[in-house]
Amino acid sequence: MSPLYDCRDEAQLLAGMRHARQAVGRGRLVVIPTDTVYGIAANAFDARAVQALLDAKGRGRQSPPPVLVSGVPTLRALTAEVPTAVEQLVEAFWPGGLTIVLPAQPSLTWDLGETRGTVAVRMPAQRVALELLEETGPLAVSSANLTGMPAATTAEGALEMLGDRVDVYLDAGASEGGIASTIIDATALVGGSERVVRVLREGAIDRGRLRSVLGDLLEPDPVPPTWEDRPASEGEAGAADAPDTSNGSA
Repeated sequence: MSPLYDCRDEAQLLAGMRHARQAVGRGRLVVIPTDTVYGIAANAFDARAVQALLDAKGRGRQSPPPVLVSGVPTLRALTAEVPTAVEQLVEAFWPGGLTIVLPAQPSLTWDLGETRGTVAVRMPAQRVALELLEETGPLAVSSANLTGMPAATTAEGALEMLGDRVDVYLDAGASEGGIASTIIDATALVGGSERVVRVLREGAIDRGRLRSVLGDLLEPDPVPPTWEDRPASEGEAGAADAPDTSNGSA
């Protein structure tokens, strides 16, 4: 059974962090706490490790994992450009529950899956995660769960789902937020004609808070369907068409 370290205990924290660093360095997987939900993490620059992450969750390459970073300098290093509006978002919401999709730095040699030349980046507001990121560098991180299952909000929940697919589990107690990060697509701000930011997944940061920073750069809020627009069997259609928000970024 893969070890679980209680990071609220100083001795276990030191041992767990050492074991996690070694696992990442060997291309293995670790589960880490974040400020949203628990995440399954791999070295972002190790293609085999990233593939192992996708395999552990039961996901395909068409669902590439986001990348967690320890600070804004790493965001600039991983992306082709950081527009002013994104700088403002980062100042307002990082570290925190906002994942930002931007064009990736073309010189990077990595393989996160079918990213179409983009990268989704987030800085978590969680001490253990940030300390590990400082030592390992960027980590590809997705919510710690099997595809189709709810994202784990405890290390024990992640262990029950993922078992020995993961080498090390770092436990920092139940996730305070328990809500996955909001994901926005800001790629159009880099040389795009529309210059609009799209919300790909609503989560920890709501549209109102995003609009307070972005103003008209944020896409219009979706218009609720009228009664006439709703399908006859709304319950079934809603369940089938709803996006799976439990299997994205942590």
